[in-house]
Amino acid sequence: MSNDHPRSRSARQAMIAEYVLEHGSATQADLVELTGVSHMTVHRDVDELARRGLLRKYRGGVSALPSSVFESNAEYRLNANTGEKSSMAAHLAKHLEPGMSLLLDDSTSALAVIGLLGEVTPLTVATNYLRAIDELKKLDDVRLIGIGGDYSSTHDSFLGMACLEAIERLTVDMAIVSTSAMTTELTYHQEPEIVMVKRAMLAAARKKVLLMDSSKMPKTALHRLAPVRDFDLVVLGPATPIEVFTEVGGHTSVERADWTEG
Repeated sequence: MSNDHPRSRSARQAMIAEYVLEHGSATQADLVELTGVSHMTVHRDVDELARRGLLRKYRGGVSALPSSVFESNAEYRLNANTGEKSSMAAHLAKHLEPGMSLLLDDSTSALAVIGLLGEVTPLTVATNYLRAIDELKKLDDVRLIGIGGDYSSTHDSFLGMACLEAIERLTVDMAIVSTSAMTTELTYHQEPEIVMVKRAMLAAARKKVLLMDSSKMPKTALHRLAPVRDFDLVVLGPATPIEVFTEVGGHTSVERADWTEG
């Protein structure tokens, strides 16, 4: 019975989530060995973590990896493909100028840009991503606009009607977004609520920029976001195959980032 004490249960679930986020997926047997509790207790813990949107269940195990109908938790995405995200951010920074107004979505690719904004201030930056807000508030000469709404723990961001209405009242120089899947002609996401927010951000911007690391191509997801041609600039990760780069270039302006140090 002690295994089900609220405090030990919370610590055990945190251990399971950390393990799966680090490894991408785990079997039921892996988690039983990790925690030292019964299969039934692990089953209940996994059910709770799945209900909270931290992980997703599949037959015989649990995963933090995205699928065509499931977006990864924000914590998993933060540690995925960090090298390519840093390279894309450094490349995009060349297109930024002091005095611009920017709109950032809740992608970790857009988040990577924030560390470079101090070099091009003053700026006005609006975002619905809570982690981005925490980083932006540390920067001097940045006017920060936090976009609120219904908080999603899965995405660590604000969504819903209030979020959409706030975005629709803005007009910015550039929207910087990413998404979970892309072919050479279309972009996709698993969740309709996220699609609606990203579309609103794109509609609010004079220049629409898409950041996509190579792990997301070529893939599809359940909902279509926008055609590639709707973006003014697509910045691809340095590991993107040249044939994908060339095909995307047939639809819009595309640039491939070079690998950066660190």
